[in-house]
Amino acid sequence: MTATDVSPFERLKAASAEDWRAYCQHDFVRQLGAGTLPRAAFRHYLEQDYLFLIHFARAWGLAVYKSRTITELRQGLDMLKAIVDVELGLHVDYCRQWGVSEDDLMRVPEARATMAYTRYVLDAGHRGDLLDLHVALAPCMIGYAEIATWLNAQPFLMRDGNPYASWIAMYASEEFQDAAEAERRWLDARLAAVDPARFAALSGTFRDATRLEADFWQMGLERRF
Repeated sequence: MTATDVSPFERLKAASAEDWRAYCQHDFVRQLGAGTLPRAAFRHYLEQDYLFLIHFARAWGLAVYKSRTITELRQGLDMLKAIVDVELGLHVDYCRQWGVSEDDLMRVPEARATMAYTRYVLDAGHRGDLLDLHVALAPCMIGYAEIATWLNAQPFLMRDGNPYASWIAMYASEEFQDAAEAERRWLDARLAAVDPARFAALSGTFRDATRLEADFWQMGLERRF
């Protein structure tokens, strides 16, 4: 395969290959797939992920503001509504299965890793344009889709009796995979039009966001605030 055969988003990943691998194949992910992740670590992750989703919704609200076309505006609004009207409720229901009530979630202090990544994404969006914001968000949506696909291909995956099987299935689902693929296509179309200097700057944003996502896993693994 030549360089011209590689999509712009794949080139973005390749520029941060080591960091991307460390994120997608993190010990938290491996233990989750093997079913050996301590339940307390997963609960801590779930609690922080609720707080992350709130800021994720804010980021898509910013995407609405940054939009320059009606298509972009509708895309941002659809994502914002999906998080606020659907995903947050589903997350609360899922947390309840793990013994964490909605009242518990309201009292959870925000971990430093949560603050670092979410504020970085929002800052990238405020400083830059819509593409900067999407690049900063890409490790989340596209990364989770790739993680689920990767886990399902691993010989160490515990398929029967894994307490985290529903989490893996959620991100391996056709609906989520299709959403991630749509985001890849969106990024490919826009990254193809940028010059080398702009691509290098976006690569830096993507690398930093990927590293912060890996820190989020580590935060969950160590149950730290």
